[in-house]
Amino acid sequence: MAIETEHRLRLGVEIRKQLREFPLDVSFTAAKGCMGILGSSGCGKSMTLKSIAGIVTPDGGRIALQYAQGEAAGGRVLYDSSLRINETPQVRRVGYLFQNYALFPNMTVEENIAAGLKGKGAKAVAGGRRAAARSHTAIRKKVGEMMERFRLTGLEQCLPSRLSGGQQQRVALARILAYEPEVLLLDEPFSAMDTHLKEKLRLELAEVLKDYDGVSILVTHDRDEAYQLCPELLLMDRGQVLVRGKTREIFAEPSICKGARLTGCKNISRIRRVGEYQVCALDWGGIELTVNRPVGDDIAAVGIRAHDFEAVSTEEAAALGDKNCIPVGAPRISEMPFEWHITLENGLWWKREKTIHTHDAAGAVPPYLQVDPSAILLLKGEL
Repeated sequence: MAIETEHRLRLGVEIRKQLREFPLDVSFTAAKGCMGILGSSGCGKSMTLKSIAGIVTPDGGRIALQYAQGEAAGGRVLYDSSLRINETPQVRRVGYLFQNYALFPNMTVEENIAAGLKGKGAKAVAGGRRAAARSHTAIRKKVGEMMERFRLTGLEQCLPSRLSGGQQQRVALARILAYEPEVLLLDEPFSAMDTHLKEKLRLELAEVLKDYDGVSILVTHDRDEAYQLCPELLLMDRGQVLVRGKTREIFAEPSICKGARLTGCKNISRIRRVGEYQVCALDWGGIELTVNRPVGDDIAAVGIRAHDFEAVSTEEAAALGDKNCIPVGAPRISEMPFEWHITLENGLWWKREKTIHTHDAAGAVPPYLQVDPSAILLLKGEL
């Protein structure tokens, strides 16, 4: 009888560590593909990655790789406090891309890539064939393959200081992936870059991740990065996992107030329930709103994303019976290059597109804003 097995690499993480301001206590499973960890600075994201890599040791828990499911399941434990297992970073086969790429400044591109194949890490090359990995010929061959794969041909003898930001990122990734890690950790790789370079490198990294056959985890406080690069997402706050699921689903329905804020919703108000489908928004001047789902006793707030408002005229508002129509009044208006940022007197925030040549806000502000009941987020938890 054939053994039915699902051959999928999975990383299981369950760790605890007392940090200075709060305890880190996270538990999740990551499969092939890129999972994002989105949270504000200092929430424990990077400490989670460092624990997986073996750079820091948790106070307790378990980190393990599972290679299959079913009768033929197998795996490898990287850390287990109860079993007193704590593999060193050199043997974990976990690649870590630091924020500044951590290239050796006095080594050429070729030497930087080769550095990942020498010493204790050499036995991990080419499926663990130690003799081949140690040979100079095998290392040069592998370096050549990575130079070609990451479009670095011709830069073999260049020092990192002579490279562009994109080239430095490709060298760092080539060095990590040369020894074929089973897990790739990306720690805020774009945090110190300007907007133009950041977008270019995101696209390049997306191509690398698409071809990567292991588990990858991206830590970021940038929601656009998380949305663009990570099909799966974990929201984190003060050492705790808030929400875990499909990225698009979490952005569409974050379900909790902190999750809504992390995914970019700026309009959040406490509510008082006035009907099965009606609420009073306490922080927006007491306006009443109709939603498309029953308002449960556990709903504490509502959220409206700025792009979900529709500008309507007085006549259109009357035709709608004033349902979810909010008078704009005399708002505060801020000009951005391609948007008007409009803050209503009741605190609601809206943005409207403009051209770079438009500087007069006349006509940009309608008498009413209207929001569809389906666009109103029902949120649990503390604001």
